[in-house]
Amino acid sequence: MSVNLQKHPFHLVDPSPWPIFASLGAFVTTFSGVMFMHGFQGGGYGLSFGLIMLLYSMYVWWRDVIRESTFEGHHTFAVQAGLRMGMLLFIVSEVMFFAAFFWAFFHSSLAPTIELGAVWPPKGIEAIDPWDIPAFNTLVLLTSGASVTWAHHAILAGHRKSAITALIVTIILAVIFTDTQIFEYIEAPFDMADSVYGSTFYMATGFHGFHVFVGTCFLVVCLIRLNSFHFTKKHHFGFEAAAWYWHFVDVVWLFLFVTMYWWGGV
Repeated sequence: MSVNLQKHPFHLVDPSPWPIFASLGAFVTTFSGVMFMHGFQGGGYGLSFGLIMLLYSMYVWWRDVIRESTFEGHHTFAVQAGLRMGMLLFIVSEVMFFAAFFWAFFHSSLAPTIELGAVWPPKGIEAIDPWDIPAFNTLVLLTSGASVTWAHHAILAGHRKSAITALIVTIILAVIFTDTQIFEYIEAPFDMADSVYGSTFYMATGFHGFHVFVGTCFLVVCLIRLNSFHFTKKHHFGFEAAAWYWHFVDVVWLFLFVTMYWWGGV
């Protein structure tokens, strides 16, 4: 019979092929993406293959992490503290990512150049009414933030069925937000090529929409895990990370609504 002689609370990770496989997938995706954008033959196939490699490595790598946490018991409180710090630093890096887009927006909007007509929005640009679709999406996203908090408190209280209901509500609201955002893009009176206004608007709101999609996938995985009894009152960091990420998405949208839709569109 084997005896566990480990005398510390930390998880010494077993050797895994997925880091190098994911790195190779990222290289193939980047290299093929450049080929595809420059019209080289086979670039599209290489890009698709690289993305498939990345998606597969994400699935198997995170599957292993879930197994180590849930079934092997490696995620002690010390390990969870490290994971929390890692997630917080990741969110800080995401804040810096969006700060660059807000910087570009304010750089152009606070002192519009003569090429823009010295006004903001630039001459010829018809801005989106902030109290139409954007206001509706704000209400949807804020409600989803409340429902994900409801799910978190239900997990802490041990009310699994209530947590499942709250997560389902959150995911439905997330899908509604994404669908409405797509409709807004289709009906928008300007596109990404319409001066710096279009480029900053679509870059910021588009990347936010991508983050909403990633957060939705995150929440769907949490729903599957919650339905499989993976989370307990004291062991549910996977959900906690998803909730933090979702609140971050909420806050970014509030800044987008106030600056780019309301202040920047009048």
